[in-house]
Amino acid sequence: MKRVVFLIDMMSFYASVEKVYHPHLFQHPVVVAGDPVRRSGVILAACPVAKSYGIKTAQALWEAQALCPEVTVLKPRMQLYIDISTQINELFLTYTDQVEPFSVDESFIELTGTVHQSQPEQTAKSLQKAILRQFGIYARIGIGENKILAKSACDLQAKKRPGGIFHLHKNRLANDFWPFAIGELFGVGNRMEKHFMQTGIRKIGHLANYPVEELQHRWGINGELLWQYANGIDPSPVTPDTHQQKKSIGHGMTLPRDYHQRTEIFVILRELAEEVARRTRDERLIGNQLSLGIGGTYENPVGFSRQLTLNMATNDGRVIYHACQKLFDRHWVGTPVRRIGLSLEKVEPDTHRQLSLFDEVEDRSSLNQTLDALKDRYGGGIIMYASSLTDAGQALERSKKIGGHYK
Repeated sequence: MKRVVFLIDMMSFYASVEKVYHPHLFQHPVVVAGDPVRRSGVILAACPVAKSYGIKTAQALWEAQALCPEVTVLKPRMQLYIDISTQINELFLTYTDQVEPFSVDESFIELTGTVHQSQPEQTAKSLQKAILRQFGIYARIGIGENKILAKSACDLQAKKRPGGIFHLHKNRLANDFWPFAIGELFGVGNRMEKHFMQTGIRKIGHLANYPVEELQHRWGINGELLWQYANGIDPSPVTPDTHQQKKSIGHGMTLPRDYHQRTEIFVILRELAEEVARRTRDERLIGNQLSLGIGGTYENPVGFSRQLTLNMATNDGRVIYHACQKLFDRHWVGTPVRRIGLSLEKVEPDTHRQLSLFDEVEDRSSLNQTLDALKDRYGGGIIMYASSLTDAGQALERSKKIGGHYK
């Protein structure tokens, strides 16, 4: 029995939601962007009308306004988008219990073994109509017998067709999939694209017909995985808990200005450490490896990415912060910093802990639980280190946001 998998993508999701709440803007160019005053003026979503002027996602706001001076700029409302995304996924559950959110505006669903399996195109049209009727949002749907085919059908074909639906059959890869540029293949980033181009692999079909042994020898398991994708091979299941099986928990921040002083940078390191620790505790996990990434400025892009194994697994912010200090002092060369990323890796359930014979152990779990309860009830800005109230601190401002954007 062939599987039937959908990848459902909400077109210009943030902008589409805003047009539902601002119906007078339905025929007008609309973009959702960050706060230009804090140098986060980047286009997060552009409606089709705005795109007709050449406006693109991730474009600087000033560039978009130069292309279309009459464009309406709306600040993002992340909590609203998350709530509507959740409601849309609840709609999918009326078709199948195998629903896997892939991002806030994309979901995989599996119809194999359901009454909808025999007529996937008709089911896709039914879903489109239901989403448009209930939420006012237009969806594009890719259909395939596995997740890579469904994703490719949506991204490469459905998004470019008036009906917004495309079924990528495995016996049609040579016609409907292989002619696309290698950079269009899911999983191929800019660096890998350059490697492939240097090898003479310019199309997805070139990769599909390339000796897999050579790909394995040069790029290891990643080379073989991309070869499988190019040939439409993907045995991974559609499962609701796929993204709940975490291997790491991280948090990153682009700073509103260049940070030059070690003391200022440490304020951000402490804030990130506390945020990562809190999220780790929320998942009832602990981790024993720390990864710290420091990004420089556009003019001076010197940075580093390093890891440190902790003496014992933890979800305590103070322990994570002190480890960050060590990593930073060991590798920072004094150049200005514009971005910081921190993650706690090799996480496992917080059901037992390995005690160290050499380190003093202080039980801070009760204190952390109290702090978490306060923040859950009153918000993340209710209590924080005094250093976060200095000019360097960002915790108070970020407590008003979700995913780096205002709620």
